[in-house]
Amino acid sequence: MNKRKISNAAVAAALVVCFLVGFLAGAVGCFLFSEDDTASDSFPSGDISIHFPELGNKYTGDCTYIKAGECDILIDAGSRRSSIGEIKEYIDRYVTDGKLEYVIVTHAHEDHYAGFATNETTDSLFDLYEIGTVIDFSITNQSRDAVMYKNYLRELDEAVERGATHYTSAECIRTENSVFDLGYGIELRVLDSFFYYNKSSGENNYSVCVMISKGNENYLFTGDLEKEGEAHLVKMNDLPHMTLYKAGHHGSSTSSTDTLLSVITPEYVCVCCCAGSSEYTNESKNMFPTQEFCNRVAKYTDKVFVTTLCLDYKNNKFTSFNGDIVFTSDNAGSRISCSGSSLPLCESEWFSKNRDCPEEWKKGSSGRGKRAA
Repeated sequence: MNKRKISNAAVAAALVVCFLVGFLAGAVGCFLFSEDDTASDSFPSGDISIHFPELGNKYTGDCTYIKAGECDILIDAGSRRSSIGEIKEYIDRYVTDGKLEYVIVTHAHEDHYAGFATNETTDSLFDLYEIGTVIDFSITNQSRDAVMYKNYLRELDEAVERGATHYTSAECIRTENSVFDLGYGIELRVLDSFFYYNKSSGENNYSVCVMISKGNENYLFTGDLEKEGEAHLVKMNDLPHMTLYKAGHHGSSTSSTDTLLSVITPEYVCVCCCAGSSEYTNESKNMFPTQEFCNRVAKYTDKVFVTTLCLDYKNNKFTSFNGDIVFTSDNAGSRISCSGSSLPLCESEWFSKNRDCPEEWKKGSSGRGKRAA
């Protein structure tokens, strides 16, 4: 009887010891390893996705949404006020907290800032989200009495009153506040530009130009910067090779010059436009994306993608070209996905019917095979 009691006591003691040893080992293990494990499970990686959504109408306009780690960034919000609903519906798939950490308004043209310049009875995108920082153009040729510009200034002031921080492009450069740390090794840089401080005959050259970088990958956004502005941009900044370039001025003949392209040598090019639209011209060669643009960019890449296709401008008929274009960079590499056709511009039916194929694309400049002339 006593022997049995001793045996039970010994077993109980042993169990207690085992429990204590296990508990202490677990505690030590948590102390040593939990910080890294928790970081990998609870925080997002340095993934980047760059979105060029369609804008829901026949008009050419610019809008770029970027998810960089935890940051939500919106660059421009064209093409018309009617695009606001399309833009919000799209970015709400990704903006989960109702906040845009950065809003960049490149210049004061309707096809770039309509979504921020609504009248007093209509919610602008400034109204629909909590705004962290707004960076916009430092000069404009617009009169302060012009209706859309007046609306923009009011909506911007109201966003600042609600807590947004506002810088013009020139203020970013002059105050040495041009680089914004987005976390996870990702940076947003406001590039220097001659027309932040000097008048231009055209509004396009006032465009805010920014570059986002993650390691060796760089992504360039130049608004509607024109030939002269691009020449200054190259001189005033040490521009690296670009993994992605948002085509300047919708793929016009007056932007994406050899001066810029020869320095940035882009791998991917995305064009925000309604291809073949007569909105600005009746000359086919000058409709976006233009023949000159195709000729110049073909020297560097055939990975060129376009958002929308105009079918009949007068009768308001349009459809997706590549549709919503999404560039993703993560642990799996870099890639493009599209809601419409996945074919690059040079393999599209529209291109074969409306543009002469550059020699580089006939040869297959990126190893994708020979193009049809």
